[in-house]
Amino acid sequence: MHTDRLTFVVGTGRCGSTALSSVVNMHPDVLSVNELFASISDPAALTEEPLTGPEFWGVLSRPNQISDSMIRNGTPPSEFLYNRHPEWRYSAETTGIPAISLMVLPHLTDDPDGLLDELEPEVNAWPSRPVALHWQALFATLAARFGKQGAVVERSGLSLGRVPQLRALFPQARFVHLYRNGPDCALSMSRHFAFRMLPMFWEMAQRCGLESPLELTPEHAAQLPPDLAPLLTDSYDPALVLDRPIPLATFGGMWSRWIVDGLQHLEELPADIRTSLSYERLLEEPRKELTRLAEFIGVEARPDWLDAASALLDGDGRRGSALALPQEELDALRESCTAGTEALALADQGR
Repeated sequence: MHTDRLTFVVGTGRCGSTALSSVVNMHPDVLSVNELFASISDPAALTEEPLTGPEFWGVLSRPNQISDSMIRNGTPPSEFLYNRHPEWRYSAETTGIPAISLMVLPHLTDDPDGLLDELEPEVNAWPSRPVALHWQALFATLAARFGKQGAVVERSGLSLGRVPQLRALFPQARFVHLYRNGPDCALSMSRHFAFRMLPMFWEMAQRCGLESPLELTPEHAAQLPPDLAPLLTDSYDPALVLDRPIPLATFGGMWSRWIVDGLQHLEELPADIRTSLSYERLLEEPRKELTRLAEFIGVEARPDWLDAASALLDGDGRRGSALALPQEELDALRESCTAGTEALALADQGR
């Protein structure tokens, strides 16, 4: 594998990126790394500090407490893969699911436990070195294991704000910005458990006088009302999240802020290492857009891959989903998405 053929697909989440990961995974020459940095919660994952092999293995294998909590409380997002198979070794209720096993390994193999067992002794034997070199070694190991020697594509939801960190750690990497129509994307966020939790956690942080939800601890529950406090415990009623009235415009505003800030980060990159991909255009002209994507990441747009990918993308019914909203609600949602929509249009004109 050429170490300079590393591409990150970044976006807001709920923008069609899961489907794109499936398409990329079908290419015989591309290692598709699915939701890696969404799975890993350890802050050491994207620092420039050196780690030993065992320390890096801890980053990979330590369970993500938030993900396990959603599974235990009966609200695993559809992106979670490992928990669908009760016959596999690990459980959110007992052992905790190794972070890399939740979405990364099951995307590559039907035997994620076996692959985890293969990786453990190899990674533990690695020397102390900067974390970026560990990631590159992991990508190379997985590429060799699956015979994917053309390129590596990592894709995680809600990754647009991570561009500066990724650029600092992987200066050789390229970036694809996948985006979707703002109102449709925001509406999808409003129906997704994890995205519904985000404004609630910000509200909790504000009520506790904190600058970020990352500062919340179980001890802060005593400062919160009964409709929020349980979210800081191990067990809560999912209805607290699913039934809470959150205006659609809240999600439109989140989408807009992420788009505006993310585009600013992307514009700071050299023009030849970044491109964009509209989800709507991908569905309308899959062969054209996937050919362009393959050229950008450095692999052949094989006819058999284009055929299979086009068939997979055909019939997606999510385009224009926001148009079914009552007019007043749609107007408010569109208004909340204005800044992001205009920023995307301006960036599109500059290409």
